[in-house]
Amino acid sequence: MQQTIPQQVSGVPQALSGRQLRQQSRRSRQQLYCSPQAVATAPETLPAQKKQPFGRLYNFSAGPACLPLDVLQKSQAELLNWNGSGMSVMEMSHRSKAFTSIITNAEQKLRQLLDIPGNYKVMFLQGGATAQFSAVPLNLTSEGDTVDQLVTGSWSKKAAQEAEKYGLKVNVVCKGDNKSVPSRDSWKLSSHARYVHYCDNETIQGVEFKTAPDVGDALLVADMSSNFCSKKVDVSKFGLIYAGAQKNIGPAGVVVVIVREDLMGKARQICPVTMDYETMKDSLYNTPPCWSIYICSLMFDYLLEQGGLEAREQLNQHKADILYDTVDSSNGFYAAPVHKSVRSRMNVPFVIPSKPELEKEFVSEAAKLGMTELKGHRSVGGMRASIYNSMPMEGIESLAAFMKDFAAKHS
Repeated sequence: MQQTIPQQVSGVPQALSGRQLRQQSRRSRQQLYCSPQAVATAPETLPAQKKQPFGRLYNFSAGPACLPLDVLQKSQAELLNWNGSGMSVMEMSHRSKAFTSIITNAEQKLRQLLDIPGNYKVMFLQGGATAQFSAVPLNLTSEGDTVDQLVTGSWSKKAAQEAEKYGLKVNVVCKGDNKSVPSRDSWKLSSHARYVHYCDNETIQGVEFKTAPDVGDALLVADMSSNFCSKKVDVSKFGLIYAGAQKNIGPAGVVVVIVREDLMGKARQICPVTMDYETMKDSLYNTPPCWSIYICSLMFDYLLEQGGLEAREQLNQHKADILYDTVDSSNGFYAAPVHKSVRSRMNVPFVIPSKPELEKEFVSEAAKLGMTELKGHRSVGGMRASIYNSMPMEGIESLAAFMKDFAAKHS
């Protein structure tokens, strides 16, 4: 897109020119983010605490999560006058040519990132992933049907509970202990289920499937809210994928739905119109979350510029390895409750097993050093570092260094 310089407005700083923005973005990437190509040469020793520009914190929130400085600065530069349109994205009609170009770019770049086959629709909807707990059964089932649900944590449990409201026979294929995924030979799949639903990454517990579960010829439906676009995925293995944006690809307010076309047009009569995939297939039946979609579009551009999802997956694994290695090498001071085979690359939970009273102090001291939102979910306690796509390597290294210092101080 051609960068246009917004006019000076009284009381508002002059936006950066396109040339200035590109220069600053390059410097930001070099200074703030470890490129995927640099992973192999990353330092073995962790540096001292590093501060971010503009007084920004290292935000380890489970969501909404941090965004790359490049993306924030680009949206800042385009805030007052997007691409010469004379208005902000927040002000333009969702049916205008300007916004059509934005949402078209978002879809095209997402298709490129995930190599989405042509017989799948991509939708940018509202209601978050939680709304899809209802939308999926309302679009894919009839009353009395059987659906299979893998329950491996809080969000897959909620999805199963929601499906029960629609007159379905919900078969719990397996039920995890919040620390592991039951072995495949223990699963009890139905022979006639309309679909098999699972959560690819449990945000609260930190349990992640490393590959798509083997469900034979059954229709596979995945909630990928907390690891979407963090790794390569073979979309053709799924009938439907949905994901909230606010962790890896943008701000809160939009959920991405990728659905195979032959599954559309079969919604129940009671299905709300804004949950009917056939009605919503172009994402523009009613006013969509325009600003959130715009930021997603910028994020997709950013991820492609950084080497795509293969490079991003490598970098994300490296970031997770640093934290898990810090836990595992602490001589028992820290412990990670999740089995190593299913440890999440996005959400890293850990505890201080011998001195749990120190966990509150850990969170407090980390916050004083600019590392925030490390408190574990209220249902599980402990600490949790959410290290999504946009968490810079400096944030990971700073946290690991603090963990080592804290352990040495209190051992």
